[in-house]
Amino acid sequence: MAKITDNSSLKRLRNRYRLVVMNDDTYEEVVTFKLSRLSVYVAMSTTFVLLVGLTVALIVFTPLKYYVPGYGSRQSKTELQLLKYRTDSLELAIKNKDQYLDGIKKVLTGTAPTQKDTTVLDIKKEEISKD
Repeated sequence: MAKITDNSSLKRLRNRYRLVVMNDDTYEEVVTFKLSRLSVYVAMSTTFVLLVGLTVALIVFTPLKYYVPGYGSRQSKTELQLLKYRTDSLELAIKNKDQYLDGIKKVLTGTAPTQKDTTVLDIKKEEISKD
């Protein structure tokens, strides 16, 4: 089994190839390119990075960003925060009102636990009769 060394892999990447574009009718060479696998890889990678960069820049620096789901405008974010604050306040008010109504219902039905006075008053009958 033949071992693949780094030198042979690097040689294969650097081998030069010729790409010829010919006119089909006259067999005349229109364009000739001298390429290697490494140069094709670098060119394709550079093209990919540039296209991704241009696409991101187009979305970030133009009004197209408002069409991205979840982005929204600054005004809508402010309105959303205000609505959330109001909703939280209303939920707290409803909770407090429900507790109040439950307390009144327990008192009216007589199921509320009553607190008994734990202090003992020593009132002498003599003091009452003197008045």
